[in-house]
Amino acid sequence: MFFISLIMRIQTPVFTPYVVGFGATSILIGVILSVTSFTNLVGNLFAGPLIDRFGKKMFITIPLFFSGILFIAHGLASGANQLLVLHALNGFALAFLIPAALALLSGYAKNRRDQGKNMAINGILTTTASIIAPPIGGKMVEWIGYANTYFFIGSAIFLTSLFAVFFLKDRQFVVKHQRQKSVSLLQVITSPSLYTIYLAGFAVMYIHGVIVFEIPYLTVEQGLSTFTTGQLFSYMGLGTFLTLSLFFINRFDPLKRLVIGIFGMSMCQFAIINSILPLSFILFFVGLFFGLIMPAIATAITEVVSGEAYGKAFGVMSAVYSLGMIVSSFITGIIRDVVSPYFIAFLVGMLVVTIIGYTKLSAPQAVRPEVR
Repeated sequence: MFFISLIMRIQTPVFTPYVVGFGATSILIGVILSVTSFTNLVGNLFAGPLIDRFGKKMFITIPLFFSGILFIAHGLASGANQLLVLHALNGFALAFLIPAALALLSGYAKNRRDQGKNMAINGILTTTASIIAPPIGGKMVEWIGYANTYFFIGSAIFLTSLFAVFFLKDRQFVVKHQRQKSVSLLQVITSPSLYTIYLAGFAVMYIHGVIVFEIPYLTVEQGLSTFTTGQLFSYMGLGTFLTLSLFFINRFDPLKRLVIGIFGMSMCQFAIINSILPLSFILFFVGLFFGLIMPAIATAITEVVSGEAYGKAFGVMSAVYSLGMIVSSFITGIIRDVVSPYFIAFLVGMLVVTIIGYTKLSAPQAVRPEVR
């Protein structure tokens, strides 16, 4: 996961100015990101049942192989429309990767504390990649240009897929009790015990989507270099790294961590609107709260869903993440010249905090049933 995140996040400060170079407007960029997230969402829904049925390794190695080819094709593109198609196909291919990787990782945990610890360690490694990768991507553009940067990304991902084929070991769940009725995808989607988790996932990715859209756009609007925007993403990664390093946090109730994290990210949007603090400082706090949320979501899911349905559950959760990115990218591309996207992100976050808080207070004694 570290190498995958490192390679893929090199493109974080690269794609927006690259597609703008082909004459794309902010609305078209929003459409591209939304369509990519939509194909990712569709893939996520297919991924869950297939992962549970055929295992995790297959759905890690094959998506990496195709993604490598598609990233190389990015460097060969000659127009924004071609990038739209390539980015959308890449979103579908990668839709299988994250649920499979998280389900594989969850299979190695023996209890709730191990779940949180594993997710935190994974978060530390991927966050380290998010700190290092954006500045590297920015510098690579300055050194070798946009097209060659995508050639490098694609080639590196292709080599990573070969590494996974030979060295990645799948983990099968050992079920010691009698065979139970399999959990359907519909049961996972409609489980009331997962509603607040889905809602939290949507909110955090909506806010994250606004930042991912707006920060690279500083290259176009304010003339900042891709290296500088890459550094801004690194500040966010540093904040996430700090939170994930505090392993004792995993002992606290994941739902409380979700509420605190989303509230904190929402207040950071308010701070950006009013320029209360330097942007780099605010993004550091965004990353700090983001690092509080993501392991909490994974832990909350594994507390509710039985091990045999991890693939479906993480697939649906990834689809929710994609939905948040779809809505965020589309709305941001349309309204950014009229209303601050950060203000809408603030409203979305605070609304979700209110709903989760009300749900928690209205049923304080409720025990979340396990989805089996």
